[in-house]
Amino acid sequence: MTPFRLRPAEPGDADFLVDALCQAVNWSPAWKPQSREKVLRNPDFNKYVADWPRPGDWGVVAEAPRPFGAAWLRLFPVDAPGYGFVAPDVPELTIGVLPGWRGRGVGTRLLTALFDGPYDRISLSVERANPARDLYVRLGFTVVDSGRDADTMVRSTSSTACCNCPRCSSSGDGYGRVRDRPAFDRPVRACRRS
Repeated sequence: MTPFRLRPAEPGDADFLVDALCQAVNWSPAWKPQSREKVLRNPDFNKYVADWPRPGDWGVVAEAPRPFGAAWLRLFPVDAPGYGFVAPDVPELTIGVLPGWRGRGVGTRLLTALFDGPYDRISLSVERANPARDLYVRLGFTVVDSGRDADTMVRSTSSTACCNCPRCSSSGDGYGRVRDRPAFDRPVRACRRS
C-alpha cells in the first residue's frame, strides 16, 4: 500500500473539502453523479463546506503527497440543522475518500484521528445502503434516529472508554471536555471488555 499521512485540515483545504463532499454525496455507483457545481448550489450540501473554516470546524486530511481523503466536523444551529443533527453542541461528521483509495483503511484512520479531537460526541447521517455504514458501526457509532432510508448515528469519543464501542462509550459523560489535538498515527484500539 502507498504510504500516506494525516494532518489537520487548514483554511487552504477548502477546495479539496468540496471534492471530498462530492465523493460523500455521490457514494452510490447506481446514481447519476452530481457535479461539483450542482453540489455547491444545493444548500443542503453546501452548508457542510461553506466558509471553511468557521468557528468550531475541525478536520483531518489524508495525503500522499496530494490530498485524497478528508473527514471534518461542523456544528450546526437548531434553526439550520444538517442531515445528522442531534444538538447544537454535537458536531456532524462529513467524510470523503477518492475512489482509488477506498478499502485501504483510510476512512478508519481519518475517523480515529477525529475521535481524539476536540469534541466528546460526533453525529452523522448515513443511508442504510451505504457501505460506509458498516465502518461507522464497527467504530462504535450507534443509531439514535431513523428515517425512511437513512439513520442518524452518534458516537461518544470520551477518553474514559477503552475503545468507544457501544458498550464502552456509555461510560463517558459525553459533554464538556475539550481535549488536545489527536495523535494522527495511533492505531485503532481494540475493546478490552469484549
